[in-house]
Amino acid sequence: MLMLSAMSEKHFHEQAYFTRDYLLPYFERHIPGFHGLSFLEIGCAEGGFLHVLHEMGLAVQGVELMKARADLARRLSPGLKVLTGDITDDRMPESLARTFGCIVLRDVIEHVEDRESLFRNIDRLLEPGGYLYVTFPPKYSPFAGHHQVGRSWLRKVPYLHLLPGSWIKSLGAWSGEYPHIPADAKNNFRTGLTLRKFQSLCRKYGLKPIVREYFLVRPVYRIRFGWKTRRMPPLPVLDEVLTSGCECLLRKSTAGLQG
Repeated sequence: MLMLSAMSEKHFHEQAYFTRDYLLPYFERHIPGFHGLSFLEIGCAEGGFLHVLHEMGLAVQGVELMKARADLARRLSPGLKVLTGDITDDRMPESLARTFGCIVLRDVIEHVEDRESLFRNIDRLLEPGGYLYVTFPPKYSPFAGHHQVGRSWLRKVPYLHLLPGSWIKSLGAWSGEYPHIPADAKNNFRTGLTLRKFQSLCRKYGLKPIVREYFLVRPVYRIRFGWKTRRMPPLPVLDEVLTSGCECLLRKSTAGLQG
């Protein structure tokens, strides 16, 4: 339990560092009037991103499915508003009781199975003309299983999640990997999201891309693993299997839901 708590606090500080180092310059560069917006982070985990914005005096709020992580976010950043709950719940907009100028989902959307409910609630929570920032590894990408968070050499093996579950389990036991990694890798692949499906959902809900970039090596990997960020050139079809991460800033149509 103490090890888990220490890891969670490490995640909080990593999130805060990445926010100051990468996300703040990104938002300031691409969103006019960024410092005047209200922010909602869906799947805020330990709350490091929200903590930095809260310290800057911005209006921020978070939603986190896991109570332990939400509790830790509030403990590490007193005064931070983090609601424990499921963003796909139809009652969530009423629970939050307001709309936001920017909604953030960082490596969350690929874990949400009911994406229609997710996008309906985003549509209800996002102000007309508001911004949506999303990052995720595509379903068939090298590390879509999120196994890079493991402790053994398996964390560096691309496409591990495409192997049969029994093989991954055996490799995990042999390598001394965290016991949950094999099952998580397969489950993350099962719920994964393709780039094309993401684009289709964005069009349906009136979300227009302002900035969209695909990466061979994602920006966050520089902090986690010391890997140099590498963008990926446009490669239709191949982008689904070579892109380690999609980063997209979208803007909500003032006309609302399309079709």
